[in-house]
Amino acid sequence: MHDKLIAQAQAWLTEDPDPETRTELARLIDARDETELAARFSGTLQFGTAGLRGELGAGPMRMNRSVVIRAAAGLAAYLKKQGHDNGLVVIGYDARHKSHDFAQDTAAVMIGAGLRAAVLPRPLPTPVLAFAIRHLGAVAGVEVTASHNPPRDNGYKVYLGDGSQIVPPADIDIAAEIAAVASLTTVPRPTEGWDTLDDSVLDAYLARTDAVLSEGSPRTARTVYTAMHGVGKDVLLAAFARAGFPAPVLVAEQADPDPEFPTVAFPNPEEPGAMDLAFATARALSGEAAPDLIIANDPDADRCAVAVQDGTDGTDGTDGTDGTDGTDWRMLRGDEVGALLAAHLVRRGATGTFAESIVSSSLLGRIAEKAGLPHVETLTGFKWIARAEGLRYGYEEALGYCVDPEGVRDKDGITAALLITELASQLKEEGRTLLDLLDDLAVEHGLHATDQLSVRVEDLSLIAAAMGRLREQPPTELAGLPITRTDDLTKGTAELPPTDGLRYTLDGARVIVRPSGTEPKLKCYLEVVIPVGSHEDLPAARAKATALLESIKRDLSTAAGI
Repeated sequence: MHDKLIAQAQAWLTEDPDPETRTELARLIDARDETELAARFSGTLQFGTAGLRGELGAGPMRMNRSVVIRAAAGLAAYLKKQGHDNGLVVIGYDARHKSHDFAQDTAAVMIGAGLRAAVLPRPLPTPVLAFAIRHLGAVAGVEVTASHNPPRDNGYKVYLGDGSQIVPPADIDIAAEIAAVASLTTVPRPTEGWDTLDDSVLDAYLARTDAVLSEGSPRTARTVYTAMHGVGKDVLLAAFARAGFPAPVLVAEQADPDPEFPTVAFPNPEEPGAMDLAFATARALSGEAAPDLIIANDPDADRCAVAVQDGTDGTDGTDGTDGTDGTDWRMLRGDEVGALLAAHLVRRGATGTFAESIVSSSLLGRIAEKAGLPHVETLTGFKWIARAEGLRYGYEEALGYCVDPEGVRDKDGITAALLITELASQLKEEGRTLLDLLDDLAVEHGLHATDQLSVRVEDLSLIAAAMGRLREQPPTELAGLPITRTDDLTKGTAELPPTDGLRYTLDGARVIVRPSGTEPKLKCYLEVVIPVGSHEDLPAARAKATALLESIKRDLSTAAGI
């Protein structure tokens, strides 16, 4: 086995076009580091849910130029078999390590295959790439990004000509074409021939953002903004300036792109500690400069997080309060923002389908039903949400919102930030806040409280073992609530194609368990619904919901053995 590993590594080394990964791999071969070589050569990164995503490094199980060139060659072959012989492929990239190199390699492969290619002018938000595909009439798009993954990762996200991410069977067909690339020496890579776009596409995207807002709506809400060391700042500031909102106060330490993400353990607004600097920036502002809300994008700016001032006299130093001035900022859950944006669009008279993933709150369905609008649940991910027929608005609990599907058929953290700031402005003019509107929705539709049990693992077999345990010894109740129905989603349903997941329906609650498609995590999504008679009943309802969610988490953790 050792000799076979060395031979595999040496064969890879002879084709590797990148001096950095060549040096890295040569060092491992010289050291006869069997453990590390086995990790690199135990298979290949699988092309699937989000294209490719993985840790940077040498070998077929890492993200590197060799893997990207093969992926691009497979995509090009697939496109040609679909009859797009002279089609345009537009390529965007973020500011992570190697992103620009991967974008250039992709463009070169497309030109070498006889297709046309255009690369965005610099690192830009993923929604700009999703917009550019439709705007330019491209047959496909590639975004080089690992979104909110750790600094050592990068990824490769593929879109087709409708501007939405690939779904089966396209991903399987592309993966087969990638596997058919025997050697990099068979992949032509000219050094020129593609276009580097100017700012006209970005200008067109920004012009489109204006349409998200209502003409003449209030634009008074003040914001603190963090780009989380990503690429969102310039585009968001430009969009806010065009709209006439007060200029956001930047979280200076996180404003500019930095592939090392030095201030956060994980550059994801949902992760503990990621928003601490934003809370500190907001607390430092007072008087007329005091912000009404905090906006955060993830590093490729397709997600949008929102934090609000809770108004409680917190003193324990948790969740955004330093315990000294009673100013408590708290992150809104993705489900809360999803409901707020839906209510805002309904109030504005929006028509069309409201769509969400199955792991998101059932409150969206209640809002749509009362407004007489179609409502659709899809599998997790915007590749599915974006395909809802007649889509007007779509969201998923992981901070993703599509508020302009005709412009960007994907989640967009820039336009979502505009729309939530418009809503905050409108409420501000009425002497109200986002929290007041959430209270109103709870009284109208019942308190829909959501939470998540998320377990990150080093060993992926632990996830498979947990799913196996739940299938072999299914729980019959959680938190004392009987499970009235269990759906094994691998079998699919009348509405959903098959996916690896379990859905439990309880009396007044719902639980979904699934492996993450993009990270080494097992994710459990919980929701309880508590009827609320009046605003006075809300504190008791929230206390009951919190206790129930905690109890469900404990019982589920025991049942799954995690």
